[in-house]
Amino acid sequence: MTRIGRQLSIGKTDNTSDQRTPRKRLRLIPTDVRESFVPVIPAKAVQRQNEWDLTRIAQNRPRAEGSPIEVKGTVRNENGTLLRGALIEIWNANHYGRYRHVEDHSGLKLDENFFGIGRVITDEYGNYRFWTISPGAYLARPDIGRWRPKHIHLSISCGSSRLITQMYFPNEPNNASDPMAVLMGDSFDRNLGKPYETIIPEVDRGYDFDIVVGGKNAIFFE
Repeated sequence: MTRIGRQLSIGKTDNTSDQRTPRKRLRLIPTDVRESFVPVIPAKAVQRQNEWDLTRIAQNRPRAEGSPIEVKGTVRNENGTLLRGALIEIWNANHYGRYRHVEDHSGLKLDENFFGIGRVITDEYGNYRFWTISPGAYLARPDIGRWRPKHIHLSISCGSSRLITQMYFPNEPNNASDPMAVLMGDSFDRNLGKPYETIIPEVDRGYDFDIVVGGKNAIFFE
């Protein structure tokens, strides 16, 4: 029997490798049809005031519970070119590991001062920066006792593409058993934020997270 696609043995998990593996042989799209495809270039994104600060739901509202952190870095393509004007959308769980989402049935505590969503646009040098609350880990699969380590989701839109990745935190006890981390293998370090001390009184810690889109040194995208 000829196997199609790939199956990775990563132990008890969400079976995402199995679900994302094609069940039938892939078919090549005919040339005349492929040539009709054109990139869809979205309208230029506009950043609204204070969208970069996820620690507050509005400028004059109380700060959310937990440890405020800063995340900054650059966005580059596979050739090392800095990408300006890239839209980065951010979302993460609150201090307790709870998402403000209708499908989060964890029962963990909500924080009325934390929505957990924001966005930034890279400057002319491809730099970005935002503040958020350091997220909590959460029990993703109670039936098998699997926890997801703390992480931050980032969606990068630039030109005709949109890619989604995650920034992990170093030395977290649940990193090694995370299915996505297992799939990354030796490349997992590329998706780790690099801690640095910050003198900004509004945040407790900073993390550098450089994003490379495409090529052999790209970070891992979902």
